[in-house]
Amino acid sequence: MDSLINAAGRALAAGDPLGALKRVALRDDAPALALRGIAMAQLGDFAKAKALLKDAARAFSPREAVARARCVVAEAEIALVSRDLGWPEKALRAARATLQSHGDRLNAAYAGSLEARRLILIGRLDEAERLLADFDPAPLPPVARVAHELAAAGIAVRRLRTKAARSAFGRASLAAYEANIPALKAEVEAASLVLNTPVGRLIARGAEKALLLDEVEALLGSGAFVIDACRNVVREADAVVSLATRPVLFALARALAEAWPADASRELLLKRAFRARHADESHRARLRVEMGRLRAELAGLAEINATAAGFELAPLKAAEVVVLAPPVEEEHGAV
Repeated sequence: MDSLINAAGRALAAGDPLGALKRVALRDDAPALALRGIAMAQLGDFAKAKALLKDAARAFSPREAVARARCVVAEAEIALVSRDLGWPEKALRAARATLQSHGDRLNAAYAGSLEARRLILIGRLDEAERLLADFDPAPLPPVARVAHELAAAGIAVRRLRTKAARSAFGRASLAAYEANIPALKAEVEAASLVLNTPVGRLIARGAEKALLLDEVEALLGSGAFVIDACRNVVREADAVVSLATRPVLFALARALAEAWPADASRELLLKRAFRARHADESHRARLRVEMGRLRAELAGLAEINATAAGFELAPLKAAEVVVLAPPVEEEHGAV
């Protein structure tokens, strides 16, 4: 490998894509194409980066399996950053196996962390956790350790393990400062903001309160009867009843919880569950049917009693009933 390729590689490792491009911008050999692709990715031009990396992978000979695998890993990272979750995971897994079999532990570990982060984004946390457990990040260089720790933090955040998430973000921050790459430091800082940003709202007894991640963790461990509108489930201690595929039942459960300890009127329940402005006997009959179904779903956790005005929720064990809602609830609130 010539001196310009080496210098461009060092520039990219230091987070200097422009410095790398100065050395290889006019070259079309396979190593230069790969480095140009990575540089364009660091500059945010993902379309150009993907095209260059594909050209590089084709330009490397079949005997250069490690180089081709590294191109695949770089493509996977671009797909992850641009949230292209349809990118073929089998290609990344095959590239990781190739790197591992050829002794490139660093890039194999990095590929594993990318695979884990993709699994986290699509909700396959158990697989991601098993994958990370196969790697010891300690001997890895700082950039690879950052990727590993961000993946570990992502799992901890989604599992509401605030202490573990804080520790992982701390290790990622130390590794980022050791790498001394501004973009990497910024990525870690941005990701760790989740610890100090409201992730939910507590609705109880007519009042609302914004909750941080550790407060949500404490709430779910408190033994309260929780209508979790973030995941459309009902929780009490270790018991979880999913109503994710039963939107009418969940709407009724939430309306009852928001009214607790009072009852919820039939008019309110009809409006919340069926969006009925003017209730007739058919609506009331359907409400009775759906309440019967909700009683069956919540059996062992709570009773639903009819009152003169409507229905009331009566938990069997919990002393408090609360709603855990997303921070923002509107049509495009997640954007």
